[in-house]
Amino acid sequence: MSEYGMKEMEQQEQLDERVIEIARVAKVVKGGRRFQFRVTVVIGDGHGKVGMGVGKANAVPDAMRKATERAHKDLRKVFLMGTTIPHEVIGKVAGARILLKPASPGTGVIAAGGVRAVLEAAGVRDILTKSLGSANVLNVVMATFGALDALKSPAVEAARRGKPVEQMMPFWERRKHG
Repeated sequence: MSEYGMKEMEQQEQLDERVIEIARVAKVVKGGRRFQFRVTVVIGDGHGKVGMGVGKANAVPDAMRKATERAHKDLRKVFLMGTTIPHEVIGKVAGARILLKPASPGTGVIAAGGVRAVLEAAGVRDILTKSLGSANVLNVVMATFGALDALKSPAVEAARRGKPVEQMMPFWERRKHG
């Protein structure tokens, strides 16, 4: 096996894979209903990389395989600041809105369901969240990804505002340095 193949195998082994939802969905056709299974999977390395995949098939294992493959292709980088996120952010998808707030060390992941799975897979250890609006699992997870994508690097944001990076840090971090 090539060196590239080995690296890819090692990377896949250390990814945290979580099944968020298994739903039976129906398509109404002339003769009645056609049922399939929709599986939503989130994968992450626990160090700021996370991806989501949705797979649909007649059997659950096939749908899971498709979802996992799509999640691997969807891996994206998330800006983290230690064990939390750099700033407050809201993600919106359809009727689902998710508020993500940075939290001081030791707080833990204050989230439920799909949001918790996404944040833990991404490597966030301290965060406060609130779901505002729809409770549709798929939309809530997609809104969480939207919020994580909207996070900006503290260094980039400090440069944009013309301030030192220290002022971009959460207040509990500033207290330590000041």
